[in-house]
Amino acid sequence: MTNVTGEGGGLLGRLRFDGPQMPEALARIAETILADPESSAHASIVDLAERSGTSTATVTRFSRALGFKGYANLRVAIATETGRAEQARWETDISGDIAPDDPLIDVLSVVTAADTRAIQDTAAGLDVTAVERVAAAIAEAKRVEIFGLGSSGTAAREMAFRLERIRVPVWYRGDPHTALTNAALLLPGDVSIGMSHSGRTREVIETLAEAADHGALTVAVTGYGRSPLAEIADIVFTTVVQETTFRLAALSALQSQLLILDMIYVAVAQRTYERTAEALELTVRAVEAHRLPEKMPSRKRGRTK
Repeated sequence: MTNVTGEGGGLLGRLRFDGPQMPEALARIAETILADPESSAHASIVDLAERSGTSTATVTRFSRALGFKGYANLRVAIATETGRAEQARWETDISGDIAPDDPLIDVLSVVTAADTRAIQDTAAGLDVTAVERVAAAIAEAKRVEIFGLGSSGTAAREMAFRLERIRVPVWYRGDPHTALTNAALLLPGDVSIGMSHSGRTREVIETLAEAADHGALTVAVTGYGRSPLAEIADIVFTTVVQETTFRLAALSALQSQLLILDMIYVAVAQRTYERTAEALELTVRAVEAHRLPEKMPSRKRGRTK
């Protein structure tokens, strides 16, 4: 399995989602860092061990579990990310809380800040090498199957629409039984993409597992890098979300999911440039007659005398 989250960025987002699934001692260290990232960036290994109720050996093991050589590298990563977050912060601190009587102009600021931060954090942790690998497989695949339910299904359906418009043999499956039966028809060289923010949606897991059994390249897009869905995928793309009132994690994940899917789509289009350019030109021409002209004739109402 290729996990895209590592020293390249998105560390705090990874701790936020993967931390609760770690062993108890490691989870306590993750909680301590998330509670005060800035202080943790300056804490010695002894300080962090004492604050988390663990040992220096456990802190070292925690660092290596995240892919770092040691605690010094982890501390640098925390400092780098907290500095980037501070730089990206709005002129005024905006929380994710939205009260029922808040003015919509304030709500707009909260939602914009949350979506912007989620996209930035997801981009920071995105492995472009993994994107290139998936794009190369899609460009050559005879069959691409995409499956997701709920909000994830919205992103999956959009991805299928984009790919089919550039002549990729792709299908979005909204029905679990249809998704499962078509996954059973995949062959080596085909691609299956499963989307689930939680990574625990049974139907998506079963579909991706079925595709894997038949030799297809399996790709997971999820908010949890150690989820059951991620465990069975060849390549995992991890999204970061920023919750706000009325917009829980699964509802907030759409923007991050679309960023990853859009990167894959563009990478496929680059690899199939001539085919893509011709297909886009043909499809634009096909619907042109159904568009209103840019300049409509003015309609002036006569004055009533």
